[in-house]
Amino acid sequence: MSDSDLVVHALRELVDALDRRVARVERLGETHIAREAAALREEAVNRIHELTAVLSDRDTREAERSGGVMTDDGGPSRKEE
Repeated sequence: MSDSDLVVHALRELVDALDRRVARVERLGETHIAREAAALREEAVNRIHELTAVLSDRDTREAERSGGVMTDDGGPSRKEE
């Protein structure tokens, strides 16, 4: 796994944990904690989207490059008939 894959995996685990969290309204400061948890979740989801977009862009570019390399035999280009 690449570093980016590990980060995405960890962020997804964080989001899952925050989704499982149950607010304890009887506790002092719980409203503040719940607000911060929601903000943290939003930041994590945004970062996941950023990282996965970068990964898919890189995969697309690499596929395009490797496709070009694989079809180029080094000879003169042939005209399609």
